[in-house]
Amino acid sequence: MSETLERFYTNLLAIDEPWQVSSIDRNSTTREVVAIVNLPKETELHCPICGKVSQLHDHRKRTWRHLDSCNHKTIIEANIPRVQCSEHGIKQISVPWAEKNSRFTLEFESTVLLWLKEDPISTVADNFGLSWDEVDGIMQRAVRRGLKRREKTKPKNIGIDETSFRKHHEYVTVILDKDTDTIIDILDDRKAETLKNWFKTQEKSDFTGISSISMDMWDPFINAVKEHFCNAESLIAFDRFHVAQHFGKAVDKVRAEEHKALSATDKGSPLGNSKYKWLKNSEKTDNRSTVRKEFLILSRMNLKTSRAWRIKETASLLWNFSYMAVAEKRWKELLYWISHSRLKPVMAVGKMVRYYFWGIRNAIRMQINNSMLEAKNARIQRIKKIACGYRNKERFKNAILFHLGGLDLIPSPTR
Repeated sequence: MSETLERFYTNLLAIDEPWQVSSIDRNSTTREVVAIVNLPKETELHCPICGKVSQLHDHRKRTWRHLDSCNHKTIIEANIPRVQCSEHGIKQISVPWAEKNSRFTLEFESTVLLWLKEDPISTVADNFGLSWDEVDGIMQRAVRRGLKRREKTKPKNIGIDETSFRKHHEYVTVILDKDTDTIIDILDDRKAETLKNWFKTQEKSDFTGISSISMDMWDPFINAVKEHFCNAESLIAFDRFHVAQHFGKAVDKVRAEEHKALSATDKGSPLGNSKYKWLKNSEKTDNRSTVRKEFLILSRMNLKTSRAWRIKETASLLWNFSYMAVAEKRWKELLYWISHSRLKPVMAVGKMVRYYFWGIRNAIRMQINNSMLEAKNARIQRIKKIACGYRNKERFKNAILFHLGGLDLIPSPTR
């Protein structure tokens, strides 16, 4: 019966020769099963670093948590030999069922990682009877493993964007390989020096064949790229959605100022409760709806807000030209209209667009934008929300790479 039980656990735990399950210790009170595993005395020992045959130095008892079996918490226990290597000194040999410095088996960690893809750390910890730090440690090892396995790539098109880490304007910088839709790296802040140093010290990415770099009109990013790439002004493409956001904010400022002024008159203001109506994307709005029809009537009134809105709507249509000469002509016409609009918030955006027009021209010429990064940013915020926020920036970065880095995370046996 004992031999049958040992053979059962040898197969269950996937213990391969020369390792052997020598005995099983079951505790019905604590509902734990401990599988005692050892090596035969005559087994030849090798240094885990260089592989040379080495002398036995001593043994160290170690335990690993495995997936539950027969409704019992299952533990592997083994006296692990340490060898005396002539070149590397005293080293503990590797075991095939777990990674170095882990107290969980490969199968256990793999299962936890699959759960972590769908659930927050706290939920996974409760399900497996682990602490929050233990589950986070499994995630951290997975990301380190994935980054180590990642092969060197040669991105053609990348996107650079910021995403909030915590309140009070704390940000990290996200760098996306747009061709593979995977996040290359997360930087600690959004400073020019940080991005510049990152480009200089890259080992996993070769940017010699880069074709485009899409980003917001954020000077630290622009300066860092210009310092690293001699042809930066032909690579940088400014995101159309970021430009549209500036126009939207300008329209809202005009609306707020006009609403305040009209509210003080006897006739009152027709702009009340209309903020988000002016900011909606007209291309995605059903003009047949009653609310939309009412708004269109409002937009035809002789209002400053109406003029600002028409400018915003016109700007949104100037990104899909096939001929650059036509595109430049239309943008110049828009900028002339803006400069004579007498709407200060809109005129400020017009000055910004004129100053950065070289990057807008690149975006139109290459027909690229940062929509993929915006989608990633939305997923990042969801990751943060599910975790109820992060206090530690490294853990935040780790979680992003775990979910969105396209990494090979599952541990593999050591042979």
